[in-house]
Amino acid sequence: MTQQQVADQLGVTKSVISFYELNERCPSPDVVVKYAKLFHVTTDYLLGVERGTVIDLSDLNDDEVRAIRAVADAFRKKK
Repeated sequence: MTQQQVADQLGVTKSVISFYELNERCPSPDVVVKYAKLFHVTTDYLLGVERGTVIDLSDLNDDEVRAIRAVADAFRKKK
């Protein structure tokens, strides 16, 4: 996504996105939540608190989610 596209989605200006990317400004908590929703991740992931990998399963049905979890569990047990 371009800075303009992100800015449009978050309701800020392109220059604000540039400031964030250059670490010249920090986003407010509200903007962090908007970023998380935009990129389908948790706020903890964005803040570096969450260590695990995030996979967006929101558009899958219950059976598909169960199947993905079963595969992940099988890989964990293999280790």
